[in-house]
This record gives sequence, C-alpha cells and structure tokens, in this order.
Amino acid sequence: MKNKLKRELTEFKILLRSIPTTVVTLFVVSVICMNLLANKTLLQLDWIALDGGILISWLSFMCMDIITKHFGPKASNGISVLAVAINLLTCLIFFVASAIPSNAGDFSAFDGIFGGTWFILLGSTVAFLASAVINNTLNWIIGKSFKGDPDGRAAYVTRTYISTFIGQFCDNFIFSIIVFVFFAPIYWDGFHWTVLQCAMCALTGAVAELIMEIAFSPIGFHITQKWKKDSVGKAYLDLVEKER
Repeated sequence: MKNKLKRELTEFKILLRSIPTTVVTLFVVSVICMNLLANKTLLQLDWIALDGGILISWLSFMCMDIITKHFGPKASNGISVLAVAINLLTCLIFFVASAIPSNAGDFSAFDGIFGGTWFILLGSTVAFLASAVINNTLNWIIGKSFKGDPDGRAAYVTRTYISTFIGQFCDNFIFSIIVFVFFAPIYWDGFHWTVLQCAMCALTGAVAELIMEIAFSPIGFHITQKWKKDSVGKAYLDLVEKER
C-alpha cells in the first residue's frame, strides 16, 4: 500500500511537470472564479436559472477535455482534485479575511461575497468532482471508439461536445439538489426548488454552457494537435505506458 501511494505521488509529480503551466493555471483560476461568479444570478425564469459561473465554466471543461485527450482521464481527474483543493484553500483565506473586523469602512458587501456559504461550497465541490469524473471518463471512452482517426476534428468534436453536455448537466443538477432541495429549506426560510425545477435548470444550463464550449472548441482542438506534434508530456506518457 505504501509503495503504491509513493508510486502514485511520483507519477503525479511527473504529470505536473508535463502539463503546460498555462493550461493548469487557467483551469485552477476558472474553478475559483466559478465559485465567485456563482454569487450573481444573471437570469431567472420559471424554466431556467443561470448564474455568473456560466461565463467561465466552459473554460474548466475545455481544460479537462484537453488534458483527457492528451494525457488520459486519470491525469485529468488528478488535476481536477488539485484545482478543488486550491479552491478550498482560497475559500478558507477569503472566509478568514471576511471575518476579520475593520474600522476603515463598510465592507459588508465584500464580506457577503467572499465570506461564502458553507453548503453552497459543499454543493459546488461535490458537484464539480462528480461531473469531472463523468466528463473525463466519458470523453475518453468516446474517443477510443474512433478507431480510424482518433486525433481528427470529428473525433475531438464528438467526444468533447457529448461529454461536456452530460458533465455540465450532472454538475448543475447535483449542485441544485444539494443546495436547493436539501439545505435551502433549512437555512433560507423554507425557500426550495423541486427536483423537476432542478432538472430543467440543469438541462437549460447545460445547453447554454455547451454553446459556449462549441464557440471555443477550435482553440482546444488546436492545442491538442500542437501538443501531439511537439510530444508534450512524453515523460509522463512513457511512464504510464510502461506501467500498463
């Protein structure tokens, strides 16, 4: 068991050295920003509700799709856990900052946004981790079905669009169920959503987020093509191939 953990840690260190820093940085920042932007509702109707997180959630899923395509789902899942860990640390620092009193002015708006709500953080963390595993696994499985041209545009589009739509739906639905079905009635004076409302908002939100993914997918495809051409992450890929 100890040797296995040591081997996994060594593999993860090599992975961090193998993935271009820009992609990891954008991924982590996008996860942090999603939690902050989710504090503002952009649209709320009977059948759809969208928060500010939609403006950047596509970037998180695009980064996961890129990493999954080149390094595999295990690597993408590992980076997702890292992003969540950094986000939780950031939220802790934000909470501490909001809890410290100040006589320099009225910081109630700052404290309200950065102080956060524990069950919203819980819901977003569980939902993101679950949707990341679903997205990365599905993306990899669909990609493997393209035997003829697995690195072509058609394969990339199919695997990313399907996995993103399902992953985003699961993310929205799990988050809505945890926050608005279980905790909101307790802490928000009885306010709650029905499971149907959660499902419809998750569906419409996933469609909106998929549109964002489609708009920026050419960038992701270009990056994967360049990574393959430049043999990016060869040390990690060779290690994974050796351990099979």
